[in-house]
Amino acid sequence: MSVAEASTSPSLKQLALGDLNHELNTTRKLLERVPEAHLDWKPHEKSMTLGGLALHLATIPYWLIRVLGADHFDIATVTRNPPPGSVQEILDAFEERVAAMRQALDATDDAALTQPWQLRRGEQVLQTMPRVAVIRAMGINHMVHHRAQLSVYLRLLDVPLPPMYGPTADEQPTFG
Repeated sequence: MSVAEASTSPSLKQLALGDLNHELNTTRKLLERVPEAHLDWKPHEKSMTLGGLALHLATIPYWLIRVLGADHFDIATVTRNPPPGSVQEILDAFEERVAAMRQALDATDDAALTQPWQLRRGEQVLQTMPRVAVIRAMGINHMVHHRAQLSVYLRLLDVPLPPMYGPTADEQPTFG
């Protein structure tokens, strides 16, 4: 590979996280649609509340900070977020974590992304993967998973859904 080709080749970070901005923007649009009057609503007794799910989704970027900042995470130390009091609280939590996540990503090079990272429960190792794979699975894919759940909650509450990967039944593009 020539020097010119090397300088234009995408980094590992760009390849693995190239769609991160799209996913974050789509998540923000969905969180903005959460109706404040229904934060305590849940579609089933085993389900999270709408507010709890939205706050969980909003705080997922924190995982990326944890993955980049340490060589492991112990899920035995996880504490639950208190129920959110408002949609603004959810949006603020999202914006704060996204800003901190962006700083952590900016300070990370490709070599650090290839280093192993572990998910533990106390001394038990549950999973070991390269950081970049963990970021993809526990960060982006996890966010998409919970965003899909949130879109079902919103649909059940008859809240119009924004486009995510294309138009929705609520928002069709206009051409011309």
